Amino acid sequence: MRSLPDLCNELLNSLTRKKVVMSIAKQMEVIRRGTAEIIVEEELEKKLHYSLSEGIPLRIKAGFDPTAPDLHLGHTVLIHKLRQLQELGHQIFFLIGDFTGMIGDPTGKDETRKPLTREKLLKNSETYQKQVFKILDSKKTFVVFNSQWMGKMSALKLVELTARQTVARMLERDDFKKRYTRGRPISIHEFLYPLIQGYDSVELKADIELGGTDQKFNLLMGRELQRDYGQEPQVIITLPILEGMDGIQKMSKSLGNYIGITEPSDEIFGKLMSISDQLMWRYYELLSKHSLEKIESLKTGVAAGKDHPKEIKKQLALEIVEQYHSKEKALEAAENFDRIFSRRQTPEKYQSIFRTKSDSMWLPKILKEAGITPSHSAGITLIKQGAVRLNDAKLQNPDQELTRDEESTIIVGKKRKGLRIIPKK
Repeated sequence: MRSLPDLCNELLNSLTRKKVVMSIAKQMEVIRRGTAEIIVEEELEKKLHYSLSEGIPLRIKAGFDPTAPDLHLGHTVLIHKLRQLQELGHQIFFLIGDFTGMIGDPTGKDETRKPLTREKLLKNSETYQKQVFKILDSKKTFVVFNSQWMGKMSALKLVELTARQTVARMLERDDFKKRYTRGRPISIHEFLYPLIQGYDSVELKADIELGGTDQKFNLLMGRELQRDYGQEPQVIITLPILEGMDGIQKMSKSLGNYIGITEPSDEIFGKLMSISDQLMWRYYELLSKHSLEKIESLKTGVAAGKDHPKEIKKQLALEIVEQYHSKEKALEAAENFDRIFSRRQTPEKYQSIFRTKSDSMWLPKILKEAGITPSHSAGITLIKQGAVRLNDAKLQNPDQELTRDEESTIIVGKKRKGLRIIPKK
């Protein structure tokens, strides 16, 4: 049986030299868009120069632990950057962390994560692979699992790996440092997570690794371990964390502020239309295929009063729904939204008016004061049950506040009892 490195080299050798043809300056312009940090930019330019002169694609790595069955738009920020690098002619290694997933990424956690079973991780990974190829080209993407090498690693080799870092270095990590200072337990196996993520880069001989800004410690570990193993260290490209629909916290299914790429087209469209005008530009930059010049032109048009922000937001919603469904579904979702909200062709039970008394207001409070629910707790229960929709997008986070500069519609229950929200002027 051929080894993974042999298979990778065979795939790379099958790529023609003509595929890496864009100038270094142009490639850097594409890569810089929407990125938070490049470590180290001079090293990246050097790697690109070698790639261009030799006609050899760079090896781009990005890892995903399949801890949940579905991807949301927050995940796609990184995947879109992978697609851009793929279109530049470089080789993408989409790494599924079926081994690291059993450890649990401690990033941002104040306690040890509950481990998932291998069966659950593998099931989730199947849906990941189906969903990620809505963006990446499946014929040009190398899907790998880190259990391919970690599952075969002997205890001796693992001890040798752990000997390459110190406890003091691990405690430099912000989340570990906070837990240690507060006397919160840190399990020994959690220290393995960044080591194994870094070792993945050694196995893949990665030239570049992508990750969110919250993954910087893990990404740097890859650079350190590659040096230890005699390899040229990878360049790190970090991507910003996409805010959820509330515009405050990062997009997360547990927070209920997410937009899943497998959700129905009407659901995605409605959720995108519910985001604030300010957040819309953030989504444009990180999720849209429009050039930065085009986005700046749209901003200028809105600022000058030439274009209404709702229409620009609708263009964004159409683009994203089309990407994950189809053009027909996108147009149908826009028509449905327009019929219900823009043209005011709504059932009589929608015509109840509620004027907010402040710039932001807790949704359960709105439901109570509008007489739809008898108490705040009743509103919380309805939201958790998925019985409340804001601008035709189902809500699941009872802590969400309504911060809108335009009218909104809340619908409760199957009988579609609802009200129109008029913001404070």
